[in-house]
Amino acid sequence: MSNNAAFTSKMKENLLKRKAELQEILSGANQIVSDTQVKDSGDEALTASMDNLQSSLTQSEVEELNQINAALSRIEHTEYGLCIDCGEAIAEKRLEHSPFSARCIVCQEELEQSHR
Repeated sequence: MSNNAAFTSKMKENLLKRKAELQEILSGANQIVSDTQVKDSGDEALTASMDNLQSSLTQSEVEELNQINAALSRIEHTEYGLCIDCGEAIAEKRLEHSPFSARCIVCQEELEQSHR
């Protein structure tokens, strides 16, 4: 982890920006109204597929929003940049690529291996 306050501040700014984007996307998704006048079975299938896709996208965005909120909490508790499993520093390059990373690359790979 970098003890550099400027780096942490930059990451917080990036996280807050992405959080605002996701909140806007999710609020727009809640306003989408399905076409209730289905003309034929093809239209019905397309409508069902689009509903499934929208639901899947929304789920992914909610998960990302939760990860961002967790990262912001770690910043507030001065735990940002420390792996939640081993306590070691997370590489700045990793945080720059994925600012909500909670684990160092070694622990993340171990977690993914254990879920296979």
